[in-house]
Amino acid sequence: MAKLCIGWVASSMEGKGQDGHSVEGNGEMEIDQIETFLAVSTFGGFHRAADALRLTQPAVSARIKALEESLGAKLFTRSRSGLTLSDAGKTLQPFAEQLLKTASLARQAVHEQRGSRGPLQIASALSISVYFLPDVLQRFQHAYPKVQIEIRSGHSKAVLDMVLGGEAEIGLARSLQHPEVETFSLRDDPLLLVVDAKHRPLRWRHALLNQVATWPLIFYERGSSDWTLTSGLFRRAGLVPNVVYEVDSIETAKRMVERGLGLAFLPQLAMLREIRSARLTVVKIVDAEPLGRSLDVIHPRRRPLGREARAFLQVMRQTASRMASAGSTAKTGSTST
Repeated sequence: MAKLCIGWVASSMEGKGQDGHSVEGNGEMEIDQIETFLAVSTFGGFHRAADALRLTQPAVSARIKALEESLGAKLFTRSRSGLTLSDAGKTLQPFAEQLLKTASLARQAVHEQRGSRGPLQIASALSISVYFLPDVLQRFQHAYPKVQIEIRSGHSKAVLDMVLGGEAEIGLARSLQHPEVETFSLRDDPLLLVVDAKHRPLRWRHALLNQVATWPLIFYERGSSDWTLTSGLFRRAGLVPNVVYEVDSIETAKRMVERGLGLAFLPQLAMLREIRSARLTVVKIVDAEPLGRSLDVIHPRRRPLGREARAFLQVMRQTASRMASAGSTAKTGSTST
C-alpha cells in the first residue's frame, strides 16, 4: 500500500498514553486508513462505514487503530449520543480531506501522461439517460467528435456499483452520497404533481394534500427513489393515496396522465416540453413539503477524471444550466422536489 509521511500532522496531535505519558506517532499513515477515517466520521459509526466501504467491521477497526497508533492520538470518542470526533480527530479531518485530494491529483497527472484508453464509460440512472443525456451528447459530440462514449443504465445503486467497481468513470444519479465518491450537483430535479390540461378544471391547479389523496393517482417504478418519496409524502401526513394505476416507467405514467387517466408525481426534467406546450399542468399542493432531489454526477475519489471525462462534465454543467433556465416556469407553483 502507498504510505504518506505526515509528521507535520502527528506533531500537532500528540496524545497521552494510558500511563499518562506523552505518546508520539511514527508520522506515517496509509491512504486506506485516511479514507476509512473519513468514512467513519461521515457515517458516525464503524458498522455503517464498513458497509459503505465494503469491508468487515474488524477491518475498519484495525485501520482506525493503526491510524491512531501512527498519530499517537485517539481520533474518536464514544458518548451516549454515539461516536464523535475527538479533538485530535477534528484537527485531522481537514488535513485528511486534503491528503485524499492531493493523492487524486497525483494519479490524475500520471493518468494523463499515459494518455486516454478506450471509450469514455458513463453509468446513468435510466430516466437521466432518457431525458438529460441526449442533449448532453449532442453538444459533446459537436465539440469532441473523436471521443467514443459507452453508456450503461440502471437504478441509482447500480450506477454507484458500476462507478465503484471501475466499470464507469462517471455516474449520473439523483441525490447520491457515498464516502468513496466525489459528488457534484448539476441541478435540482423536483418531483411535480401534474394533471392533463385538457381534462381537468382550473380549480385543480391548487389543492390540499388530503384532497390530492382522494384523486386518481398514477405511481411508477415501485421501490424506486421516486416511488419512496411520493409514498412517504402521504404516509407522513397519515393519508392513504388513491392509487388507481402502478406502472413500470416514467414515460408510461406521463402518457397516461396526458390521456386523462389520473395525476402523477413526475420529475421536472421529464416534463419540460409538455409543460411548456401546456399539455400538462402543474398542481401546487399548498400544505405539503417539497419533494426535493438533485441531479448528481459521481466519480471515484481515488480514480481521477481524465481529460475526456472532465470535458464531458463541463458540457453536462452547461446543459443542466440551460435546462434549469428553461424549466424555471415549470417550477413555479409546483410541489418542488
